[in-house]
Amino acid sequence: MQVTITAVGPDHRGLADPIVHYVTGAGANIHEIQMYDRDTEHLFAMLMRIEWTSGAVSELRRELAEIGTQKGLQVRVWSREEHARPPRLAICTTYRTEPPLAILRAVRDRRLKAEVAVMAGNRIACRSLAEQFEVPWLSIGDAQGNPDYSLLERTIDEMEIDYVILARYMRVLPAELCWKFAGGRIINLHHGLLPSFPGFRPYEDAFQHHMLCFGATVHFIVPELDAGNQIIYQAAFSVPPGTSLEEVKRLGETDHEPHCLLEGIRRVVDREAELHFHRVVRRSH
Repeated sequence: MQVTITAVGPDHRGLADPIVHYVTGAGANIHEIQMYDRDTEHLFAMLMRIEWTSGAVSELRRELAEIGTQKGLQVRVWSREEHARPPRLAICTTYRTEPPLAILRAVRDRRLKAEVAVMAGNRIACRSLAEQFEVPWLSIGDAQGNPDYSLLERTIDEMEIDYVILARYMRVLPAELCWKFAGGRIINLHHGLLPSFPGFRPYEDAFQHHMLCFGATVHFIVPELDAGNQIIYQAAFSVPPGTSLEEVKRLGETDHEPHCLLEGIRRVVDREAELHFHRVVRRSH
């Protein structure tokens, strides 16, 4: 089965070798390996994607956790094929309710073959939505909306989350968190057409450029914030000349963005798209 391994911790020599030697010694085939050294933060990070045929994933997890303890690394072992259950989602929100509502309805109606295990927000705007659908709610923000990412990280591990969905979550995740759950486990909805209109105000930016075509993009998150090759799904809608910015945003936020997000998640959940070497690839069945 395909297994993703991430290792993150303080940077020093000899961190990768024990992990690589263990998996190759156990007969695993390494499909992908990336290492990352952020000098300013003295942070080491590694991603491996392997084919594992030497026993249970839980055994591999135990062995690598021991290596991690010895080397001061947080090691995570994840595989979509480890469990027979549907993939478990964590939905991260800030203000807008439409994107998470689309996911919750699709899961309820069995149009999306997944389970929403938890909803998290740095603001409480979506809490009532979680309560309505009887999904556990996790507040990760303080009074100013500053998120506690250590709490989110622990929750992802404890609840065995497969995919983290940023459903108009209006904060940039730190690189360390992105590496810890790298390999295509974090999915973001951007309310603009990438790469032309990045940033927090893509509707306004496109409108100022006199565009008549707007859209949304669903992409995998990678630590470098480069969404050029990580797009899972992208869709656009057109408006007549003279359409106000307020109407453009209404059309995009209430209908277009939720539809776009749902289709992007479906492609990942149904394993039509995966992230290999920071590029989205079509999975061959």
